[in-house]
Amino acid sequence: MTTTRAPGGGVPVAGAAVGGGSGAGGPLLLGVRHHGPGSARAVRAALDAAAPRVVLVEGPPEGDALLALAADEAMRPPVALLAHAVDDPGHAAFWPLAEFSPEWVAIRWALAHDVPARFIDLPAAHSLALAAVDDGSRDEESEDDESLRIDPLAVLAEAAGYDDPERWWEDVVEHQGPDGADDPFAPFAAVAEAMGALRERHADGGPRRDLVREAQMRLQLRTARKEFGDDGVAVVCGAWHVPALGRKTTVAADRALLKGLPKVKTGMTWVPWTHRRLARHSGYGAGIDSPGWYGHLFGVPDRPVERWLTKVAGLLREEDRTVSSAHVIEAVRLAETLAAMRGRPLAGLTETTDAVRAVMCEGSDVPLGLIHDRLIVGEVLGEVPDAAPAVPLQRDLTALQRTLRLKPEALERELDLDLRKEMDAERGRLLHRLRLLGIDWGEPAAGRGSTGTFRESWRLRWEPELYVRVAEAGVWGTTVLSAATAKAESRALAATALAEVTALAERCLLAALPDALPVVMKALADRAALDADVGRLAQALPALARSLRYGDVRSTDTGALGEVAAGLAERICVGLPPACAGLDADGAAEMRGHLDSVHTAIGLLPDDQGPDDQDPDGRGRDLAGRWGAVLRKLAGRDTVPGVIRGRAARLLLDDGRLAEDEAARFMGLALSPGTPPTDAAAWIEGFVGGASGAGRQQAASSAGGMLLVHDERLLGLVDAWLTGVSADAFTDVLPLLRRTFSAYEPGVRRTLGELVRRGPAAGGPVTPEPAAPGFGPGLDEARADAVLPVLRLLLGADGIGGTDNSDDPLEATG
Repeated sequence: MTTTRAPGGGVPVAGAAVGGGSGAGGPLLLGVRHHGPGSARAVRAALDAAAPRVVLVEGPPEGDALLALAADEAMRPPVALLAHAVDDPGHAAFWPLAEFSPEWVAIRWALAHDVPARFIDLPAAHSLALAAVDDGSRDEESEDDESLRIDPLAVLAEAAGYDDPERWWEDVVEHQGPDGADDPFAPFAAVAEAMGALRERHADGGPRRDLVREAQMRLQLRTARKEFGDDGVAVVCGAWHVPALGRKTTVAADRALLKGLPKVKTGMTWVPWTHRRLARHSGYGAGIDSPGWYGHLFGVPDRPVERWLTKVAGLLREEDRTVSSAHVIEAVRLAETLAAMRGRPLAGLTETTDAVRAVMCEGSDVPLGLIHDRLIVGEVLGEVPDAAPAVPLQRDLTALQRTLRLKPEALERELDLDLRKEMDAERGRLLHRLRLLGIDWGEPAAGRGSTGTFRESWRLRWEPELYVRVAEAGVWGTTVLSAATAKAESRALAATALAEVTALAERCLLAALPDALPVVMKALADRAALDADVGRLAQALPALARSLRYGDVRSTDTGALGEVAAGLAERICVGLPPACAGLDADGAAEMRGHLDSVHTAIGLLPDDQGPDDQDPDGRGRDLAGRWGAVLRKLAGRDTVPGVIRGRAARLLLDDGRLAEDEAARFMGLALSPGTPPTDAAAWIEGFVGGASGAGRQQAASSAGGMLLVHDERLLGLVDAWLTGVSADAFTDVLPLLRRTFSAYEPGVRRTLGELVRRGPAAGGPVTPEPAAPGFGPGLDEARADAVLPVLRLLLGADGIGGTDNSDDPLEATG
């Protein structure tokens, strides 16, 4: 922090005498650390003592018209000035301010004392244009700029014997309040001299952009001095810039640095910000590690350590951890003792964290993660007043958020919706519309309760960058509904892939965009009619099937969608068998994924079979029946790769369309001695392996393992084939088998190993009818009878009236 007053009416000179009041002459230069609570307190004390007639703050001048909003009661930091290019809203920049930011304190002081406040940094019109130029050309000059950048705090901390710049700054500034100081300007002068020495040593070490910014600041400072006098101006800026503002330069030289800068038309407004974003070192973050801790230091009137540890104890109690008042007292004592041992003026964040770990967390670091996220950083989202400028789309979104009681929050939370309720249905539509616009406020999540189609689960978190996404989406319309409709129509007309259009149709149904559906459906029908690739048709069908199901839940007319889906399914049934012939390993694996997807999709499509829709042989000609015939055809063709034949047989077995005996026959043929070992291993992978896709992999793999567990005939066929494979061929098939069986759960693998080690079990009586899919056809009556006594005991039927079991319900079912 720095304050320098230039003598007389001249330009401020670095190292000039420091005065304590407004009568010392020259502007008051207050060099600060951005987002430092100690700097903020010192700035407030210095402004109270100096009482300037104007306050100049480092920031874009376009924000001057918005400064009055900082005094609004609805304005609650952290907030940020958002500047964006009018022609390209996605090209934006933020200037974040927290309650403990010295710039925010200076602005609020000026408004409270009816003193003008102005921003004096490089205009955002130039900053955005220069950023666009830099993004387009990353040349050696920009790399040189980065190599010239130094960290002044790190240099000063190293000179003072500290290895951590943050810790040095806390000891020197943040933990030193202005109370009791004879001169409120004294803390500034020391850092002013240090910054001047650093700039002399490193030749103003910094990127050339800083020289342009500092020239702009000097020009603005000259203008303010002419208007308010030399002793009526206070400047709040980064400490690094203070020596530059005190440098003797001419107006012509400064204007020459600004001449020819690119410029774009910009818009600016206030937007809420978060502590989490302040903690980021990249993007729009301020790079401070502990904004929650800094906010605490700035906000508490006294006893910061005791109050902080009380907060920590309250948080741990909310998480059902046992923390008493004695824990807090002991933690305070330990933190103060650690600070004294380490030679620090006050216990800092390091000492309090060590004390919390030792006293409240019993040496565990696990609770410290929660403390870091909730307190040290803090999930705080600021608020801005309704009077702040905003694009029409943002105003409509804000109104919808209030109507639906969906408040934006920085803390991630789960939202479960019951679509049978109108309020929840509207919330779901809003979130789907925003996702279609690229505003990812919510992401679909796996539901923890019912899996019915009337349930939706979302994971919500509002990020400040979403305001930029809203501004970008404003080109599509002035309301969320109109913008989503316009964007859906545009994407439908521009889409080239059939799967892209079907996915868009699904999203339109989820978002309830009836005006966009006709355009999307026409594009879908056109693409489907022209696309003859079975793989692309198979990719498109699942989204259509899900759309039909969602349409039923949301009372949406999906007649046209059903016709397109039925047509796609029919074409897939016709084209799939020839498309599966002669595929290589990669093509077969991809086609197996399509097979799984289409099978699931056809199960979701409505059954169109009528009473007379029967072939002469009695087989149904409904869609499910035709699909079953396709699977049977694939399972029996030698020209189809083994992985597809095995998968087709498995799908038929799971649906009850294939008897256990017939499944054993298919496996016997696939594993016969004349079949190449690699082809046989591929058949096994398709039959008992997992489905394609991460979402179904584990469940399907476990089901395949349980099939072998419950049907020892199939397991015996696999075992017999594997023991008969030659040593050379075994090396070739081992990767396929390992990939198949390693996906099983450990318990399933263990059971299979025990069954193989035990060998074939003694066969019991076998029922002539096939058992349920996935279970062996035999029933061991002796083992089943062993369960009856336990069941009688559970049902209260044991030992009643002697041994006559004529009324026993279990015997009646036997």
